[in-house]
Amino acid sequence: MQTAEQWKHNDQWSWREFSALLLLEFGFVIFVIKHSVQSLYETWLNVPLYAGTLTGLTIAIVLLAGLYVIALRPHGLTWQSVGVRGFPSSYWSRILIWLLVLIALSIAAVMITILFGISVDNSKTEALKQQVNGFTVLIGIVSAGIISPVYEEIFYRGFVYRWLRTRTGAGWSIVISSLIFTAAHYPTFNAMPVNFISGVIFAWTYERTGSVIPAMIIHGVFNTIAVILTAFA
Repeated sequence: MQTAEQWKHNDQWSWREFSALLLLEFGFVIFVIKHSVQSLYETWLNVPLYAGTLTGLTIAIVLLAGLYVIALRPHGLTWQSVGVRGFPSSYWSRILIWLLVLIALSIAAVMITILFGISVDNSKTEALKQQVNGFTVLIGIVSAGIISPVYEEIFYRGFVYRWLRTRTGAGWSIVISSLIFTAAHYPTFNAMPVNFISGVIFAWTYERTGSVIPAMIIHGVFNTIAVILTAFA
């Protein structure tokens, strides 16, 4: 078996690491950081956009630190074990195609959402719209286009998808990891269809390239476009 393909078939983790990291996400992150800590940030900064960005940075630090302490360091593993590695330059054209597919499917999902009379706005979009200028748009891009893609791809694809992939086929791994990724975006329910579609595309990208970097690129560009459209559309 080629070394580049080994990540799909074996790892050194058990249910213990998987359960601990999901508990960190769905226990500590959702119920402590997204509620208590974010409320503290909002009181402190008095600007929802800044508070949301700081919350995202806090989540990134917590999840990546948790991943390192729980899954990597105890087994003597590096970040390459969760997909932080290079990829063949021949995939650049495919990255563009996957990005366009994600945009097209997301537009369709948003249109269907609107047809059902559901607003596509949420706390994140409203926070950006409250004060649109060059600085706030830059903050939005840093938050959604850089911070989120980096930690989410490492955590949800590099670890969660890989853990599932070593125990079942690509199809089920893509679906289950995308459902987990979608649930982690609670409480932005109206964005969940797009979150699920994104999760599928990102997991497929990791499946095909063996690296989370291409998914980070697609994720970052997609979120940056969303920020710009939210601010100026």
